[in-house]
Amino acid sequence: MTEQHRCGDLIRLFDDLFAARYHVRLRGGADEPLYEPACGLQPAVICFRADYFASALHEVAHWCTAGARRRRLVDYGYWYAPDGRDAGAQAAFERAEVGPQALEWMFAEAAGFPFRPSLDNLEGGSVSKERFEAALIEERARRQQHGLPPRAAAFRRELAVFYSGQELRVAGGR
Repeated sequence: MTEQHRCGDLIRLFDDLFAARYHVRLRGGADEPLYEPACGLQPAVICFRADYFASALHEVAHWCTAGARRRRLVDYGYWYAPDGRDAGAQAAFERAEVGPQALEWMFAEAAGFPFRPSLDNLEGGSVSKERFEAALIEERARRQQHGLPPRAAAFRRELAVFYSGQELRVAGGR
């Protein structure tokens, strides 16, 4: 994280943009990322790892891709298999991650922050970094051509304005 890239700024940008409309808050300091849906008067909470800027961008990307049904489920109803996944579990992980990581990449770019793809399987023997990176490039290009989901487009725009003072000229919103 650079001096320019503070998680407190991300939290403020996200909460200012989405808290009232979607009854959701972004919070750092978690031991592990976690999404908790709204419950009664308590808003939904997107928790990101420690105080890591990249983790915040990644978790927001998951929220931006989750539909209304998934946003009612803890961690959007996704499974998570720890490091050491076999080939089948790794392929499922990559399919679930390519969309959010493509958005994370676009968010990072808008904020002027480096993006690093994550296969999250350091001990597994079934990782193809090149295959996953190719899928990310393809997904990013598709999203740039066809536009981002409305919440993702709004957040990306906010990041670009905040970090560079310029609006982005790409397709946004469906």
